[in-house]
Parts: sequence; C-alpha cells; structure tokens
Amino acid sequence: MRRTASPFSLVLLGLGTFLLVLAPLLAWYVQPRAAVNPIDIDTTAVYKGRGSVIDLEKVETVPGRTITVTQKVRGNVEDSERSGNAVWDVTTTVDTDASLPAADPHDALDFTPHRWVLDRRTTKPVHCCEEKPRIEGEAYLKFPFDVQKRSYQWWDNTLGDTVVMRYRGTEKVQGHTGYRFTASVPATKTGTRLVPGALVDEPDRPQVLAEEWYSNHGLELVVDQATGRVIYAQTGPRRTLRAPGGDEDAAVLLDAEKLSFTTGTQKEAVRQARRDSGQLRLVGETVPVGAAVAGCVLAVAGGVLVARGRKEEERTDSPRTAQ
Repeated sequence: MRRTASPFSLVLLGLGTFLLVLAPLLAWYVQPRAAVNPIDIDTTAVYKGRGSVIDLEKVETVPGRTITVTQKVRGNVEDSERSGNAVWDVTTTVDTDASLPAADPHDALDFTPHRWVLDRRTTKPVHCCEEKPRIEGEAYLKFPFDVQKRSYQWWDNTLGDTVVMRYRGTEKVQGHTGYRFTASVPATKTGTRLVPGALVDEPDRPQVLAEEWYSNHGLELVVDQATGRVIYAQTGPRRTLRAPGGDEDAAVLLDAEKLSFTTGTQKEAVRQARRDSGQLRLVGETVPVGAAVAGCVLAVAGGVLVARGRKEEERTDSPRTAQ
C-alpha cells in the first residue's frame, strides 16, 4: 500500500508559507497605506496664557490679561473625496475673558479662518480646492508620519511663511514620549492695516495705513514620532503696529511670552496619538513579527511531517522493489 504525506502536514506547511508571505506584505505594503491623514477630522486645540492685548474701546494696550487661543480643525469630506487629498478648514480665535464665552467667533479679539489642503500620505501641502493662503513647507498643524530627528520647515500662518523647527531631543507629555522641536521668529513686517493716527503716535492724521509686524518669543512643539501628531504646543506671539516707515513699535496688539496647550488638550492629543500609533504598530510590527514567527514554526513542523511521511513511504516501498 503506497503512503503519501498526511493532509495535516500539508495544511501546516501551507499555512506556514502563507504567514511567511503575509508578514512582509503587512509591513511593507499594508502599513504604509494605513498611515494616511483623515478626511473627517474634527478636533479643537486650546492654548492659554497671560499677556498684553489691545483694548479697542480704550484704544490702548492693557497688560496682565488671560489670553485664550482656540484652534478648530474640521475636514471637508466632500471636497476631500473629490480631490483625493485631505481638505481641512481651520479657524483660529484669540480671546480675553471679556470676549468669552462668545456666541459668534467673529466677536473674538481676533478671528482667522483659512483652509489647508494636504497629501494624505506625505502631509505635504497641495495647492487646490480653494486653499487659502498658499501654505508651504513640510508641516503645519501636524508633522508627517514617521518623524525623523532632523529640522523641519513648519508653516507659521501669522508670519505667512515657514520657520525652521529644530530637533531638540525627546520629552514626555502626560506620560507619552515625543520628539521636541523649537524655533523663534524675529520681528518681520507681515502687512498693513488702516488705523486711527493716534494709535501710531500720529494724532494729527485721522487714519494711517500702519505697518503690521510679527515676532515670536519662542515656538515649541512635542510630536508623536509615529503619527506626527502634535501632543504639546507652546507659542509666544508678539504683534505690533508701526507708523509707515517707522523703526519702532508704536502700538502692541498682542504680546504673550507663553501660550500653551491646556491640560485637557494635551490629554486628548496624547490619547489620539497612542491610539493611532498603536494601530500603526499593530499592522507594521506586532502582527508581521507574530506572523513571521508563527509561519516559521508551522512551516518547519509541516516540512518535518512531510519529510517523515516520505521516509515511511520509502521504507514501505523498499521490500516491494526487492521482490
């Protein structure tokens, strides 16, 4: 009676081979395609700190005010699906206690709406879909996936240009370790604004096209390495007015040395970073490694059983051959 390899050994061998093929497929093909920026994003980041702001009623700068910056990011799903990119609408409001809570964001001390369009995989800016302003650089609101220990070109929307965020090591935020980046912005003219002449030390002129200037005491970002999500942000904006052609600030619109993520914003950012990085790690590391180990064990076990079956077959066939 002729013997063949048992069905069980063939199943083990086949399953082991399948897992060995699956492991690199998950790590090299599936995981990169899982690392995509969402189109249905809906997040809010809140910064708080103290500083000086312009009192529009008194037409003077008042110090020691609590300042709240609220940044809301909402994905436009329809435009995203149509373009194949991530289309995010962003609103940034600056408030003092006098304007909070505000029924309408337009009542804030400052209200800035804009749209960012980005490649879902690389996070690089894409210029389409009524993007405004024309955003450049490598990162804005978030970094690319798989953040490296190097400098990045970060878009500063108030500046209207990029700044170099330099890698400064690692730092823990709410128990989660991220990469720390810092930058500063020297005083730079960013535009003009029609204001009463008295506001820029020209009382004889009813209105003046004053120069708007912006600087930043210091930008600091802590970023989740896997996802590029910002889990802590700190900024120190200073916005001033100068008389046309003036060399010195005539009025301070906003000056805060430290506005940073609230504890609630930090915790939510860390929660989302851990969730998303965990999913990427599962697809890119945990499952592939497990599949490779299991595949090796099953393939070896199946191969041994197949080889043993063949030896038994040869021993059974040998007497018949001798006759």
